[in-house]
Amino acid sequence: MSEWWCFQVICWRAVASMAWSVLLLLPTTALFVVLSRISLFHPILWISECLSLLTSTSAIFSFILLCGVVLLVGFFNLEYYTVVPSIACSKIALLGQVLHPRQFVHSLVHCIMGVVVAWCCAFTIGGRYRSLGHPCTQDESSGPEMCLNEYHLVLLLVGAFIGYSHSLVGVVYNMNYVSFHTMQQYKYLRFKGALPLVVKASAVQALYCLRNFLVLYFFMGYAPRAWICRTLDLNINCSIHSLDSVSSLLDLSLLYHLWISGTFLLLTWYITVLLFRIFVTEVYSFPVQSTFTEDAHQCLPKVITGMQPMILKFLALQDLALLSQHSPSRRLEVFSLSQPGGHPHIWTALSKECLSLLSDLTERLVTHHDTVATNGRAKSQSTGSNKRSTTSSESSGMDDMKTPRPSVLIRTPGSVFLRSSGLRTPLTTPFTPDRDSPFSSPALRRLTGPLEPQGPLSPGFSSIQSPHVMRRGPKLWSASTGEGQPRGHIWLIFTNGLVKHFLAKRVLIMYLFNKLPEASSQSLFADSQLHIWALQGLSHLVAASFSEDQYGIVQTTLPTILSTMLVLQEAVDRHFKLPHTSSKPGHCSCGMGDDSYKTLRFALRSSLKTAVYRITTTFGGHLQ
Repeated sequence: MSEWWCFQVICWRAVASMAWSVLLLLPTTALFVVLSRISLFHPILWISECLSLLTSTSAIFSFILLCGVVLLVGFFNLEYYTVVPSIACSKIALLGQVLHPRQFVHSLVHCIMGVVVAWCCAFTIGGRYRSLGHPCTQDESSGPEMCLNEYHLVLLLVGAFIGYSHSLVGVVYNMNYVSFHTMQQYKYLRFKGALPLVVKASAVQALYCLRNFLVLYFFMGYAPRAWICRTLDLNINCSIHSLDSVSSLLDLSLLYHLWISGTFLLLTWYITVLLFRIFVTEVYSFPVQSTFTEDAHQCLPKVITGMQPMILKFLALQDLALLSQHSPSRRLEVFSLSQPGGHPHIWTALSKECLSLLSDLTERLVTHHDTVATNGRAKSQSTGSNKRSTTSSESSGMDDMKTPRPSVLIRTPGSVFLRSSGLRTPLTTPFTPDRDSPFSSPALRRLTGPLEPQGPLSPGFSSIQSPHVMRRGPKLWSASTGEGQPRGHIWLIFTNGLVKHFLAKRVLIMYLFNKLPEASSQSLFADSQLHIWALQGLSHLVAASFSEDQYGIVQTTLPTILSTMLVLQEAVDRHFKLPHTSSKPGHCSCGMGDDSYKTLRFALRSSLKTAVYRITTTFGGHLQ
């Protein structure tokens, strides 16, 4: 029953978006017919031809094909959408996403759909684009033969190229990412406001795709032309110049029809994507508590603790943030006690899940901070043991607090960022090869050279023990490699260091494996919309409890809420001080690729400060 209810909530929204996409396809197709057959000097003939074409049987058949394509695009939107963007931290990771078998199927199907839409466009334009073959006479002695119509072929290839480009751009720019708007609007107003941007993005993207296709066809146009002729037993009309020449490709009429067809293709697909985003992110009001047991899976505390599908968790936290601000009656249900028993089950479930989300984010930030501070190497055994002992001693004082999840430890600000002072140990070299041997390479001599002691006047010496200030050079062996390691294991470590040193000098390898700027930071905050809503919901509920909580159930968890927020505040502040982390949000593009995830970390930082300020100003001196 729970799965069927989830299917109804998500799939019915997707079906509604597909239905509206099909309805909007009719005016879009009519507009394409008018623009593709434009004739300013003969307006009456122009309008009469458009009307006769729109009412013909062949046009109805083409419209049915276009409806099938739109429905298939809507199905792929439902199948491939995600509310947490997939951020590639390196070029090789991005290449892996492009070459993934699932993405290969997506690209292949979109190529085929692009050919189908291009065929409908060729039939609509008519004239020299109408059919793939046409009768021709190569020799006077022989009869008429069927020759290849290259104009029709070029239009079909443009459709396939734009279809593949659409699939490729969707991977690179996270077009399948569905974001939630901070301002709530009606669906019609959202669609009306985004429609001009969709039209502009379609026209610009079609222009870029056409430019790339013309360059590709100029150099490799003979290959598809020869393959089609050989497969369909068509001849090439020698009396007509081929289109893989500069003079033929600069035909203004050809360029216009190719561009308008590409714009129509992308516009129909982008409208489908836009409607899917609008419908699937519409606010859903979950019941706070249920009257009947069989409806318990639909209640807000039950949905908010679930993980599949992920979009329901997003909708539940969005509803929590909204009810905490604008619904006093639903807030009273959150503050109510269970009957019989008198337990705050609703508040306990909601606050526990929100605190768990915030603690998980804190743990991720601390782990990333430690990795950056140690230059990506594992910490030494002594460092790890000291941190574990410190953590275990401090965690005993937190047992009496209501922790959000047993597996997640809420650390105090002092234990979260344990500085590396006093933990520096000299490196020991477990295996020192003979540098004077004739078989040792110059790189090996540099790697195994003696370490120079650093004094106060040495360039690498610094009295500051912060890992952000000191510059540590790349080291082949870590201090955790002790004498108890077997000799074979030590040799593997040594060989691994040599291979890394060799590959580090190859420009292509470094280009593919180097981290992209700020990609690691963006991936850490990829799902931060959940944390933003958790902060808003918690802070507004806590502030409202000052006057609405009749039983004082919120005050029992107020210390845990404040300590969790403050620990996360310190973790976020330390993260923004790391190198290669921008402190200001960048400019977002105006295309269909949603890159709002790039500003989530800044929105989280602002929401976190606002949440702490909201609670402290509401309670004031009562916090003591």
